[in-house]
Amino acid sequence: MRLTDCYNFHDFRRMAKRRLPGPIFDYIDGAADDEVTYRRNTAAFEACDLVPNVLRGVADIDMSVTVMGQKLAMPVYCSPTALQRLFHHQGERAVAAAAAKHGTMFGVSSLGTISLEEARQISAGPQVYQFYFHKDRGLNHEMMARAKNAGVQAMMLTVDSITGGNRERDKRTGFAIPFKLNLAGMTQFAIKPSWAIDWLTHERFALPQLENHVKMDGGALSISRYFTEMLDPSMSWDDVAEMVRAWGGHFCLKGIMSVEDAKRAVEIGCTGIVLSNHGGRQLDGSRSAFDQLAEIVDAVGDRIDVMMDGGVQRGTHVLKALSLGAKAVGLGRYYLFPLAAAGRPGVERALETMRTEIERGMKLMGCTSVDQLTRSNLRFRS
Repeated sequence: MRLTDCYNFHDFRRMAKRRLPGPIFDYIDGAADDEVTYRRNTAAFEACDLVPNVLRGVADIDMSVTVMGQKLAMPVYCSPTALQRLFHHQGERAVAAAAAKHGTMFGVSSLGTISLEEARQISAGPQVYQFYFHKDRGLNHEMMARAKNAGVQAMMLTVDSITGGNRERDKRTGFAIPFKLNLAGMTQFAIKPSWAIDWLTHERFALPQLENHVKMDGGALSISRYFTEMLDPSMSWDDVAEMVRAWGGHFCLKGIMSVEDAKRAVEIGCTGIVLSNHGGRQLDGSRSAFDQLAEIVDAVGDRIDVMMDGGVQRGTHVLKALSLGAKAVGLGRYYLFPLAAAGRPGVERALETMRTEIERGMKLMGCTSVDQLTRSNLRFRS
């Protein structure tokens, strides 16, 4: 299978599955418990129909949006995700370059595999830094100061991960960083030698944002253990309000799902929220972000930038979210599978495919700009 054979999310996923060892593919593809929420995230879009208008003169399309003071050339962005050089040796470098090419936002994670500073050198475009609230308060302040010095415009605090989700696929293979696999996991690596060659012939794996706080040379750091041992489950609204004041700029909370929490985010001075259930990887059985979008937009959409992620696989999914009032839509697995399959060319092809789908969809909807997408263009099936 070649990159030119990939036309949609499912094609990229199949190509990634052929290249990656099973434990790494399952880390991207998997979710918590029975993975009900993971499946529901995409299914939620299917219960909503688009109602197009015609004869509207759609020769010129403007799909740009502004979120948290940053102008994006298209209404989707690459959500910050962890461990990207594990999937392909180019990792965040590929994503930063592809996002810059398409004029959209991307983010570096606390668990990112290149530094904030390097990512900023690759792309001077819109960028966020996604971080977790650690028990080590000094680390929290260090991360914010480092992001400020690197020229990052917006902070994105993930608030739905105070403990790790029950990701059973990882448990079955013993997936951890550094690798500490069981026999089943090691067998999967043995049958995918091309990935192993790439891994062994490129620079050593690292977590630059945590380099002074996490020892990678002694024992396995499982992702679940990182969440359970290093992150602070006592994090409160007062803690976050203090961070918002200390940052003094655009500050976003990722993982908001209730109207009450959205209102609190406004009260403490946040300028953005991302409706998200962490791709179904935390609390299985939680509601999809798309299903929650309308009531949260109605409650706070005139006072804060409301974004969402989870389950987005098509340009029409984006159009539906924008029609409900989302300012922009985050992509996760949508770009991770292309990254794993082909590095930077894969991410660029995926973003170009999404751009084309959104532009085509807007023309077919009779809209020349994002602000013309409204709820009058939607009908929900019961």
